[in-house]
Formats: sequence, structure tokens, C-alpha cells
Amino acid sequence: MERQVDLNEISDGKLYGLEDMVRADCAGCAGCSACCMGMGSSVILDPYDVHRLVIGTGMSFEALLQKHLELNVVDGVILPNLKMDGEKEACAFLNEEGRCSVHPYRPGICRIFPLGRLYENGSFQYILQINECKKGNRSKVKVKKWIDTPDAKNYDKYIAKWHYFLKGLQKIAREDEEGTAAKTISMYVLKTFYLTGYAAENDFFEQFYSRLAAACNLFGV
Repeated sequence: MERQVDLNEISDGKLYGLEDMVRADCAGCAGCSACCMGMGSSVILDPYDVHRLVIGTGMSFEALLQKHLELNVVDGVILPNLKMDGEKEACAFLNEEGRCSVHPYRPGICRIFPLGRLYENGSFQYILQINECKKGNRSKVKVKKWIDTPDAKNYDKYIAKWHYFLKGLQKIAREDEEGTAAKTISMYVLKTFYLTGYAAENDFFEQFYSRLAAACNLFGV
């Protein structure tokens, strides 16, 4: 989900790459789970997020939707997000001890927090959000280590490709006066990139790019 805000108001004004050091390490959060509550529908999941959750939990996407995830419209296209539950509006994956029960395969937005992404010119750079994390005295850590994802360079490339692909689809949905394009696009995206599983024994990114190429040809984005 993109936010139209002044970068100087939400960040330290610096841009970071994978090899840069950033003051983001919360030392295991030490019992704090503030960032896992009250997030509404803002923690949107990309296909790799769902793939990791499916493999990690052993649950299908449909089963995850019954309790842990939900679907919402994001700029005209329906996408999955983490579900917030109860009076505290806590993430449905948060356990009774206030700890993440899916931490090894948590979504990308959770992995990079308190970092964010600034998208420009077909790619993106990381920013440090200064008002989001409740923990003080954070330590410096290399961005690549903090996001805790194998083959981080290829992962960042995938994130950018997915972001700009969605931007193209959202533009089509917004410009369709009859309103039929949004439904067609949403159903296609959900079926192609989320409901249809990815073979665990094969490389996820190869499977994703094959589907992405077909989708780009179909929608002309």
C-alpha cells in the first residue's frame, strides 16, 4: 500500500541499499508486539509471502483465508492482507505470549519493519521510518541481514517487478468506466498468483516470472 507523504516527515532522510548499515535492529523486540497490532488491512501480501506461509504452515491459501488472512480492495484490485483480530486488533498469527507464531516465514513487510520502500524509476530503495517502531536504542544492522531473506538481490528484483505490475493493473482498473475490468483483473490475479500453488521443489521466482510474462501479455502492462 503506497502512502502519499513527505519523506522527510516519516524517515531519517536517507536512502538505503542491501549492503548499507541502518539503525533498525530491535534486539528480538524483547516482548514488544506493538507493530503487530492495529495495522488494519495495511499489511498486504505478495505472492512470495503467501507461498512462504503455505509452505511454512502446511495450510492452503484458502485455509489461511478462513482465520489468518482476508481480502480487500487496494486501488481497484483485490489483494490479501494479514487479518487483525480482537479488541487489540492483533495480527491473527500473534500467539498468547505476544510473539509471532510464523516468524521464520513472516511476510516481507514484517521482515523489513521499521524500514519501508521508496519506489522510483522501476525500482526501489529502503528508507528508515522514524515514527513507527516503539523500541528505542536500536542497533545498526546491514539491510540484507535485517530482511532475512535468501538471495536478497533477486528478492528485491521480484518485489519491484510485482509492484510495477500491480501499478499497471490498478491504472487499468481505475480508467475503466464500466467497472468490469477491476473484477476481471482481481479474479485473474488471485487465481494465477495466489490460489494456484507454486511447486515447492522448484524455484519460486522462475515459476512467478513465467506467470508474470503471461499476465503482462494478457493485460498489456
